Amino acid sequence: MYLSHMATDYSSVSSTQFVDLPEGRIAYDVTGEGPLLLLVPGMGDLRSAYRHLAPLLVEAGCRVATTDLRGHGDSDATFDSYGSVETAGDILAVIEQLGAPAVVVGNSMSAGSAAYAAAERPDLVCGLVLLGPFVRDGDLGAFTKAMLRVATAPPWAATMWKAYAPTLYAGRKPEDLDAHLSQLKASMKRPGYATSFSRTARVSHAPVEARLGEVSAPTLVVMGEKDPDFPDPRVEAEWIGSALGGTVTMVPEAGHYPQSQQPDLVSSAIVGFLDSAGLHG
Repeated sequence: MYLSHMATDYSSVSSTQFVDLPEGRIAYDVTGEGPLLLLVPGMGDLRSAYRHLAPLLVEAGCRVATTDLRGHGDSDATFDSYGSVETAGDILAVIEQLGAPAVVVGNSMSAGSAAYAAAERPDLVCGLVLLGPFVRDGDLGAFTKAMLRVATAPPWAATMWKAYAPTLYAGRKPEDLDAHLSQLKASMKRPGYATSFSRTARVSHAPVEARLGEVSAPTLVVMGEKDPDFPDPRVEAEWIGSALGGTVTMVPEAGHYPQSQQPDLVSSAIVGFLDSAGLHG
C-alpha cells in the first residue's frame, strides 16, 4: 500500500478500497463524516499528496476520500489509455461507488479532469476545488514537447521525475518532502508504472477546455503565487475563475502543490468555500 511510511492519524483510520473497472482497479480510501470531498492528486503523484490537507478537512466535518490515478500508487497499471477524460471517468466511478454527490478537489491535471467530470455528470459533482489547475494546453514549442517526451520515457521516468518534482515546490516546502519524493520514485519503479506515467504525461487538456462552458458546479480556484508551471499564476487562475464563474484564492509561498505546502491556508479556503456555496451541511 503506497500510503505506507507516510502514514498519519488520518491514514491509520482509513483502509484501501477499490473500484473495479473493465481494465483494472482504482484505489481510494475514505474517512470522516459529513459532505463528501473526493481528493485527486496530479500526474506522477499519489493520494498521499493530501496527507497534510485531508486530516484538516476531516476535522472540519467532512467525509474525505482520496484516490490514486490509474497507473499510479495502489491503482492498477493495466489500463489501455490515460489522460484527462479517462481520469474524469475514474472520478465519476469512485463517486458512484461512494453513493453521494461529491465536491471534487483536483490538483494539476486532475483539476482539469474534475472540471470535465462536472460537465459530464452535474448530478454527481456538486462542487469543484481546483488546485494549480491545468484546464487548457500551454504554448509549448515543438522542441520543448520533444524534450518532455524524452524526459518522461519509461526507462528513466522514475529518476527524472524525482529530480524534477522538487522544482514544483517553489516557496515553503513540506518537512517530509524528501520522504514523499522517495515514495513516488519507489512506486513508479514497479513493473508497468513508469509506462503508465509516461503515457499520462502525454495528455492534452484540450477536451477539458472545450467543456468549461458546460460546468455549472460552484468552483474555487486555488493557485500558489509561485507556481512555476505557469508564466503568471495569478493571470491563469483569474482566467480559469472567469471561465467557470468561480472564485480565486492565491496562496503565498506555494508552488504547484499548495495542499501540502500551505495546508492550513488551503483548508481554510476550502471550508469557507463550502460554507458560502451551501455545501457544508
